[in-house]
Amino acid sequence: MNKVSLNGVEIFPFDSEQQLLSFVNKHKGILVAINAEKILHATEQTQAIINRNIGYCDGAGAQIALKQKGYKEACKIPGCELWLKIVAQFYQEKTFYLVGGKPQVIKETVEKLQNEFKGIKIIGFRDGYLRSEEEKQQLIADMADKKPDVVFVAMGSPKQELLMEEIQKKHKAIFQGLGGSFDVYTGHVERAPKWWVDHNLEFLYRLIREPKRIKRQIHLLKYAYWLAFKKL
Repeated sequence: MNKVSLNGVEIFPFDSEQQLLSFVNKHKGILVAINAEKILHATEQTQAIINRNIGYCDGAGAQIALKQKGYKEACKIPGCELWLKIVAQFYQEKTFYLVGGKPQVIKETVEKLQNEFKGIKIIGFRDGYLRSEEEKQQLIADMADKKPDVVFVAMGSPKQELLMEEIQKKHKAIFQGLGGSFDVYTGHVERAPKWWVDHNLEFLYRLIREPKRIKRQIHLLKYAYWLAFKKL
């Protein structure tokens, strides 16, 4: 499958969740969510991280741009849903390792997964607060020893991607960066209701709930301009 470049950010135009799951199961690697903000604010570092890994469409802005490029079937795959689809697809056959969130949040995440996916093999987990280089190296060594099939890291970008790339040098797996998905999964953070998500208005819901986000989201007007005049 060929990648598509959007403002220098390369993304795979998957047409379904199943296509993505089949691809990553075969090729392994690091899944990186791509939305309008990441395309708009791509730096040399973040662009390089995305382009050497598996960028997928996580938002309506990226999906619209892909369709403008001729990929009419390109689908939006929210990262906060994708990781649970990966669990549902593979929990009976693969092993999992989770990193991220506060100590209480990661504990609740593991307990909830064990309740919802009976028999899931979680062979390691820890919070997202790596306080020293020694702690980080201990984590990498533990993964290299236990060899999980799937690794989820919820620490925010680009920190989570940089960590996954370090781990990948010692151990190949399916990796996904999750940002704040553990907080959403355990109910510590509320996601937008389904209607807002289905109508591609999740960003507006979050803005209404957190007006201070306007400083970030005002820049999306530039992205809308790029879409309107097909400048991507």
